[in-house]
Amino acid sequence: MPKIKFCTIPVANQDRALKFYTDCLGCECLTDQPFGNGTRWIEVGWKNRETTFVLFTPPGMESQIGGFAMASISTENIDHTYKEWAAKGVEFVEPPKKQPWGTQAIFKDSEGNTFVMTQD
Repeated sequence: MPKIKFCTIPVANQDRALKFYTDCLGCECLTDQPFGNGTRWIEVGWKNRETTFVLFTPPGMESQIGGFAMASISTENIDHTYKEWAAKGVEFVEPPKKQPWGTQAIFKDSEGNTFVMTQD
């Protein structure tokens, strides 16, 4: 059965993004290797999750940095994750809020990319 292996997150500064995703969001660095032209292929993810993030901006796609991420993050306990990440300095645009479809929060990463977080 097919599955999504990774989502690419456009970043302006790979070192800053790697620090944010590992230190603030609790991801593990799975791959960090040269990818040409002074860039690196950096793949991060959480334990026991199949889909990972690649912190990389393809040439010509720099305008995508700081936009609305085309990926949503889900967690088992949104209130707990919100408090944990906010304490680590994650900027939340919107705290957890009940919606007709469930509870969601909206946050930004170190590069200004905006994500929706929902509860499983």
